[in-house]
Amino acid sequence: MKRVRCDWANCHPLAIKYHDDEWGNPVHDDKTHFEYLTLEVMQCGLSWLTILKKREALRKSFDGFDYKKISCYGQEKIDSLMSNKEIIRSERKINAVINNAKRFIDIRNEFGSFDKYIWSFTNNKTLVFPEHSKVRLKTNCLTK
Repeated sequence: MKRVRCDWANCHPLAIKYHDDEWGNPVHDDKTHFEYLTLEVMQCGLSWLTILKKREALRKSFDGFDYKKISCYGQEKIDSLMSNKEIIRSERKINAVINNAKRFIDIRNEFGSFDKYIWSFTNNKTLVFPEHSKVRLKTNCLTK
């Protein structure tokens, strides 16, 4: 079966790589779940391409998306992140990531893993939106 790339992904090499290698693929690794959750928090109000361009800086700045380390961040680390010009410097977003790390650990403690928890909502099955191939999103390729 030939893989078709969505229009939104054809605007930049990072978007193409993300679409072809990650987007829509089931995830069963808690660290990857937390990385995607963090990227979504940072993306709010911004283009996905902006996040993809800052992904490596975010990974480095947020200790490889290690939710255990992030859950312990205090004001000194927040101040350090706020002064980092390579990432999205929003104190609300940074605090949301820290809070998410704490809740992520709570969920892992209760359910054994975040993966087990999140997949329970779909009976451990991948849901496919059948109309997806017919939906045409306007391409929003920001090159900032």
